[in-house]
Amino acid sequence: MSEVTTTELATERRKFTINARDYGLLGALLVIVALFQFWFTNGRLLSGGNPNFLISQNAYVVILAIGMVMVIIAGHIDLSVGSVVAMIGAVVALAMNKWDYPVWAAIAVALLLGAVVGAWQGFWVAFVRVPAFIVTLAGMLIFRGLAIVFLTGGTEGGLPRGFNNIANGWMPGWLGKVNDLDTLTLVFGALAVVAYVFSQLRTRAKLAARNLPRESFALFIPKAVLVSAVILYVTYLLANYRGTPYVLFLLAVLVLAYTFVLNRTVFGRHIYAMGGNRFAAVMSGVKTKWVDFFIFVNIGVLAAVAAIVTTARAGAAVSSAGNFYELDAIASVFIGGAAVQGGVGKISGVVIGALVMGVLNQGLSIAGVDSAWQQVIKGLVLLAAVAFDVMNRRRAGAA
Repeated sequence: MSEVTTTELATERRKFTINARDYGLLGALLVIVALFQFWFTNGRLLSGGNPNFLISQNAYVVILAIGMVMVIIAGHIDLSVGSVVAMIGAVVALAMNKWDYPVWAAIAVALLLGAVVGAWQGFWVAFVRVPAFIVTLAGMLIFRGLAIVFLTGGTEGGLPRGFNNIANGWMPGWLGKVNDLDTLTLVFGALAVVAYVFSQLRTRAKLAARNLPRESFALFIPKAVLVSAVILYVTYLLANYRGTPYVLFLLAVLVLAYTFVLNRTVFGRHIYAMGGNRFAAVMSGVKTKWVDFFIFVNIGVLAAVAAIVTTARAGAAVSSAGNFYELDAIASVFIGGAAVQGGVGKISGVVIGALVMGVLNQGLSIAGVDSAWQQVIKGLVLLAAVAFDVMNRRRAGAA
C-alpha cells in the first residue's frame, strides 16, 4: 500500500467539506419542499399556480440576497434595504400617478435613486469609516421615515397595468403549446439544463487542469442528474400553468450576471480578498475604499429593482412595505453558506438559501400558520444555519 501524505489527507478533507456543504444545502432544500408538499400543505405547495406565485412573491428575497452576499463577503452588513424598498416604491408610484411619468421613466428614476442611496451610505462606510452596521441602521430609520412622508395617505394605488405586469405577467406563448404545455417554457428549461451541465463540466475540467480539489464522478453524476431533474420538474409545473413569468426571466439574468461578476471579474476577486484578509488586500494594491463604495451603490440599485418588483406585484406602494426584507435577505445569505466573518459566499448558495426562505414563507402561509410563528420558525432556521457554519469551521480548524 502506498504511503498517504499529509497534503493528500488535507486535500481529501477539503473535498469532503466542499461536498458536505454543497450537497447538504441542496438536500435541505429538497427535504423542506417535500415536507411542505406532502405533509404540511397536503400537496398544495406545488399545485396549480402556486409555483408561479412562489417565484413572484419571493423574487425580492433573491434580488436583495444577491446584493447582500457581496456586502457580507466584504465583511459588512446592510440593515436598510427593507426601508429603501419602501421609499423607492413610494417614489416610483408617485412618479407614475402624480408626476405623469411613463413607466420606463419611473423605473429609470427608481434605479437612479437606488444608486444615489447606495452612494450616500457607501460614502460614510468607505471614506468616513463609520461601521456599516451603524450607517445602515441609520438608513433604515431615515428611509422608512421618508417612505411615510412621501405616502401621506399610507398607500398609492391604481398603477398602470404595464407596470404591474413586471411582477404579475407571463411571457407570451410565441411558440404555441405541446400537449397543453407552453413550448417557450419547455425550451427555456432544456437550455437551463444544458447550460448547467456544461458549466459543471467546464468547472471540473479547470480544477483538474490546476490539480485542485473536486468531487469524484461518483458524486458529480448523481448531483447533475438530480439538479437537472429538479429544473425539468419546475419547468413542467410552469409550462402546465401559464408559462414563464417575466420576473423569473429577470431573476435568471441577475443570477447569471452576478455569478459572472463575482467569479470572473477583478471587482469580484477584490471583494473576496477584502473579506478574507483586508490588510493583505490593501498591501496587494486593492483600492478597498472604492470597492466598499461600489458594493453599497450596487445593493442600492438592487434594492430599487426589488422595490419595482414588490410595488408591481402589490399594484400599489405602501409605506409599510419592505418590513423584515433585510432579515430575509441576510438569512438567505447565511443559509446559503456565507461565512459570518466574510470572505466566503457564492450566488448559487444564495439562490438556494432564498428558495429555502421562499418555501418557508409560502408553505407556512398555505398551511395557515400564524405570522408570529412564521417569524419564530424562520429565526430558528437562521440560527441553525449559522451555528452549522460556525461548528463546521471549528472542526475544519481542529483538523
